[in-house]
Amino acid sequence: MNISGSVTQVLPIDDGSQVGHARRTAQKLAEGQGFDETDAGRVALVATELASNLLKHAGRGELHLRVLPRANGAGIEIVAVDRAAGFDLQACLADGYSTGGTQGIGLGAITRQAEVFDAYADTRGAVLLARLYPRQATKPDLPIAVSQHALNADPACGDTWHVALNEQAISVLVIDGLGHGEEAEQAALAGARAFALVPFNDPLLLIDDLHAAMQGTRGGAVAIAQARLDLGNLRFVGIGNIAASLIGPGKSRGLASHPGIVGGQYRKARSFDFEQVAGQLLILHSDGLQSRWNLGDYPGLAYRHPAVIAAVLHRDFCRGRDDVTVVVIALEASHG
Repeated sequence: MNISGSVTQVLPIDDGSQVGHARRTAQKLAEGQGFDETDAGRVALVATELASNLLKHAGRGELHLRVLPRANGAGIEIVAVDRAAGFDLQACLADGYSTGGTQGIGLGAITRQAEVFDAYADTRGAVLLARLYPRQATKPDLPIAVSQHALNADPACGDTWHVALNEQAISVLVIDGLGHGEEAEQAALAGARAFALVPFNDPLLLIDDLHAAMQGTRGGAVAIAQARLDLGNLRFVGIGNIAASLIGPGKSRGLASHPGIVGGQYRKARSFDFEQVAGQLLILHSDGLQSRWNLGDYPGLAYRHPAVIAAVLHRDFCRGRDDVTVVVIALEASHG
């Protein structure tokens, strides 16, 4: 299965009128993925409750929407993000609780409507995740998450990503085209198209393929990580400033990249192998995200859903002066 990169759709929520817009936008997105009336209605309900919740307890925030491609029945991801302090997550999960003093149905209702619900809250704010799939779809949720944003909501994004997976392996690409805007996007997409043709080739051969495909463009930074989930090992190669980390219980390892520009000039690439990665998190991000983050500063966050982790990192460490992409993958025994 190949999953091509796409930018996260961001809906600001700072006024009551935007709740209805969020509901209609989410429902239309679901209908476009083949959700029937009942399932699209569930998506609309969850979007309404999450948007209303942002206004009630935070005063303002954002809903992040994303399509979740799968071999059998694409899903819809809705993430509510805010920076409000003192959010009582456990109280809000109880039906009948409302921070706005109204009756409310509580976030507990979302846990019954969504196939996946997770959340993280501390003094920095809260992130709430809901993933919904057509009820007849049988494939499990994939522990793969992306938060991708173009600078100033530009229609063109100079970052891109691609994920290929089967029952035994996963291959992940992140590209940051030089600069931002259309020319950076063209460079990144040229590399992604080459990767998608043979995503499970040796990473060093893939770097050569991407280099050839990106010549004549601005070029860019590239990182490729391939994990054999059945064997528990991972191979990584990076050129340029894509940051990559493996995070396990009580430990974190940075994955080294070499200087250079794919499609431009770089010294010979080198791959690095890592053993016993099962159960760890793989995090890759472009330099639109500050590199000084540490999951250890967020107690328990490493055990949340990858989509919650990606949203928290984007919220707290986005530089705000470049495109930004954050990819978070839980390296479990199977992604089938």
